[in-house]
Amino acid sequence: MIREIFKVVAVLLMVGCGGQHASNQEAAEDRAAKELMQGIWIDSETENVSFRVVGDTIFYADTTSMPACFKIVGDSLMMSSGTTYAIEKQTEHLFWFRNQNGDLIKLEKSVEAEDVSSFTASKPTVMTYTHQVKTDSIITYGGERYHWYIAINPTRYKVVRRTFNDDGMEVENVYYDNIMHISVYRGAQCLYSSDIHKKDFQKLVPANFLNEAILANMEYNKADAAGLHFNATLCIPDGASCYLVETLVSYKGAMTMKLLEY
Repeated sequence: MIREIFKVVAVLLMVGCGGQHASNQEAAEDRAAKELMQGIWIDSETENVSFRVVGDTIFYADTTSMPACFKIVGDSLMMSSGTTYAIEKQTEHLFWFRNQNGDLIKLEKSVEAEDVSSFTASKPTVMTYTHQVKTDSIITYGGERYHWYIAINPTRYKVVRRTFNDDGMEVENVYYDNIMHISVYRGAQCLYSSDIHKKDFQKLVPANFLNEAILANMEYNKADAAGLHFNATLCIPDGASCYLVETLVSYKGAMTMKLLEY
């Protein structure tokens, strides 16, 4: 059953891969070398399962890394992302290559039937970084009562983060982004009510960071003469890098942003 599921997934991916490969006509693919790649490959030293090759698709042995299309041209393993790895040795049962750091990775083809259980039989998990959160509170400033609301809403907007696995191969993990909603009322009067998206921070956060980040959190900070201050956090998923951006709602209902820290 697992084998049949992989065949279906591989066929669907091969259609997409074929379109990507067709755009690179200048490079002649070594189909005999690709045929040698078919099967499950394990690390020669640790005996850990590294990946499985079905057709022109590599499936990684975890539940979060997306399958990747590939081809072999000359002495290089070429991924659809554009990343290439130098092949040092290839036979029916051995595959040695240099990873991104120049380390020699020695793989051997698995002969153990149970190694197929290392692979998910369905599509990799697309992770939601935060769950839905709604908070609100009433504050008093300058003799006026203000009621603020924050809603953190998970979406189906996918954010792709590229990382490296234990073999030094580039893999893609997919996360869902969030939309933040802020409302501020003075009594029954609505001063401000709007959704805030990740793209709204593009003037304050570098584009290369923003592309792989998600809008992870929004919190109320304080009230002063300028208005109500809320802090937005934009983070690289599963990483330590974050930007903290202040979102200020004035008592006239205007919203401004400024970078607090990185």
